[in-house]
Parts: sequence; C-alpha cells; structure tokens
Amino acid sequence: MPDRTTGVAQKVAKNAEQASEHSVLAPDVDPTASAESAEPGGPVPDIGKTGAALSGRRPASLAILTVLAVLYSLYFARDFLVPIMYAVLLNFLLSPAVRALARWRIPPPVSGAAIVLSLLAALGGGAYALSGPASGWIAGAPASLAKAEAKVRGLIRPVQQVGTTMERAADVMSNAAPKDAPVIVQSGPSVASRIFGGTERLVAAILEIVILLYFLLAGGDLFLQKLIKVLPHFSDKIKAVEIARATEAAVSAFLSTALLVNVVEGVVVALVLWLIGMPNAPMWGVVVAIFEFIPYLGAIAIVAVLAIAGLTTFDNVGRALLVPGSFLLINLIQGNLVSPWLLGHRLTLNPVAIFIGLAFFFWIWGVPGAFLAVPLLATLKIFCDHITSLAAVGEFLAQRDDTERRNVVRS
Repeated sequence: MPDRTTGVAQKVAKNAEQASEHSVLAPDVDPTASAESAEPGGPVPDIGKTGAALSGRRPASLAILTVLAVLYSLYFARDFLVPIMYAVLLNFLLSPAVRALARWRIPPPVSGAAIVLSLLAALGGGAYALSGPASGWIAGAPASLAKAEAKVRGLIRPVQQVGTTMERAADVMSNAAPKDAPVIVQSGPSVASRIFGGTERLVAAILEIVILLYFLLAGGDLFLQKLIKVLPHFSDKIKAVEIARATEAAVSAFLSTALLVNVVEGVVVALVLWLIGMPNAPMWGVVVAIFEFIPYLGAIAIVAVLAIAGLTTFDNVGRALLVPGSFLLINLIQGNLVSPWLLGHRLTLNPVAIFIGLAFFFWIWGVPGAFLAVPLLATLKIFCDHITSLAAVGEFLAQRDDTERRNVVRS
C-alpha cells in the first residue's frame, strides 16, 4: 500500500509535471538576450561581473540592518502577530483530531466547527465555575496582602531594625528633604490592563484566534497543497510533504504532552492543597496549570501568590509556608523527572535557550509572548531538525544527553 504522503505529492505533481519548468520559482531566462549600453557609445555591461556581484558575500551591515528590521517589525506588529501565533499553535495541536474524524467520513469544516465549539464550551464552563472563587479572592486581596505583610514583618523584624538604623544614620549625614514635603502620586493602569491590555483588545484578539483557528482546521491541507504546487521539482514536493507531516506530528506531540503534564501537575497541586486545608484548591490548580506554560517566571509567580494565600489563610507560619513548599516539591519532580522522561532528548530544550527565548519573546510581545516562548522554540527546533542546512541550530537548542557527555569526556 503506497504511503499517504507520497500519494498526495504524486496527485499534485501529476498536474504540474509538464509545467515545472515554468514554475513561479524558476526564472524565465532568454538565452538569446544580449546586454547593451543604455547610451550610444557607452561601455557595454559585463553580465559576468554582475552575476559575480549578486552571488558574492553580502556585507555584514546588510545582515545587521535585516535583523534590526525583523525586530522592529515583530515589536510593532505584535497586536497582529500574537493572535496568529496562538491560532497556528492550536492548529498544530488539533489537526490530528480533524484528520482522525476525516477517516470517519466527517468533512474538515464540520469537524473543525465541532472542535472549536467544544473548546469554547470547555473554556467558558471552566471560567464560569472558577469566576466566583477568583472574584472573591481578588476582592479580598488588599486585606489579604495587609495580613500577610504583618506576618512577614514579624519574621524579618531584625532585618528591618538594621535597615532603619542605617536609614537614620544616612539622614543625619546628608541634607535630607523635610518629611512633610508634598508627595505627588500618579495613578497608572491596573495590573490586569498591563497584562491583557484593554477589554476591547482582549475580546478582539480572542475572536481573531477563534475565527482563524476554524479556518485553519477547516482548510486542512490547503497550504501544503499550494506549497507542493509551486515547487518546481518532484523530489522537492516529496521532501516538503515529509517535512510538513513530521514537523506537524512532532509539534502536536510536544504541545499535547506539555498540556497533559501541566494539567496533571495542576490536579496534583490542587489535591495536596486540599489535604493541607487550603480553601479553593481547584482554583489554585487551574492557576498552576496555566502559569506552568511560562518557564521559571511562572513558577516564581505561583510561589509568591501561594505564599501570600497561605499566610492569610493559616495562623501558623509553618503551615502557611507548607503551601508554596508543596508546590515547589511537585514542580521540581515534574521539571527534572516527568517532563524529560515524557518528552525525551529530541523534544527537550536546554535551559539557556529557554531563558534567552523567554526573555526575547517577553521583551517583544510582553506576557502573551512569554506563554508562546517555549512552544515557538520547540517548533523552531523541530523544524531545524528536519532541514539539513539548519541542523546546527536545532542542535544548539537541544538538551545534552548522557551519550554525548560520555563522548566529550572520552575525547
């Protein structure tokens, strides 16, 4: 039985086999053309020198300007690019389900609509179920912060006394301004507006993601077929199909595995917090599952929030610190044992690449970019692993395995 991917390429190539020489990617050159001077009696253009100049090494300044132009475009087009990136990654995650339903004679437009509606229903139901506990905790956040601050102040009182003594000594030695000087306080945007932007922008972005995701799922292999059609050679068509299928399968496996690991970690954290006696344990489990998509910074934010929640809930400081401590223990087990075992060396990124990618996407696209950092880096690594010329980039992004370490030591 012939391979399905080979059949797709052969079907498309059958109509384009005779016209491959006239592909849009192949230049249309007239061999009888001759170069003549624009002015009568002027020097004749040297086609050989022109070709050598075009094929020669580009200056470094051109590469620097290209990089700066790309960074400039990514930064100022973030409102346009971020929803597209979310929709494309969700398409990678959900495309296998569309193809599985296609084997049951369900067309992609119908299966895509069913998947998108099911996803919206699940997210809407979860948000509605957690809206009560979340709104109650947010409403009581000022009082909770004051209570937590009072407890923390009692723990670090010796350090505060040293700091107060140093401040008094500095005031005596310097001409400090009078303490009754007027203080101007400028009100800025709230934390939610800094993270998600305005309500209209958030709703527009969600609507764009949903609509684009449906069109991508309903279109199926549309863009792959277009790519195969414009490639000039049959071998390139076969290679394009193989790379596209392998990349999509690997990215889908990575995203589904990461989602499963984060959800299971959220469930385990919620169960442990419930055993400790922490109220609204399911809400904290959902928070853990969401913030775990941001490496390092997400765990730090969860530890800080759980520490504040524990200090405001329990009078015993030891029991209160058990709340963030239990999450830290679960997170260490997940990050050092579970994820490497499930993802393996091929889909594991090294910590330096993750941190640099996280800082870059956070700088370019803010908090939404931080959520996209690891999936985009994993997609880039998988894509590089299937392109021979980019294999070195994929190797630098990968984690070092035990076999590589032993080979380096022996050499």
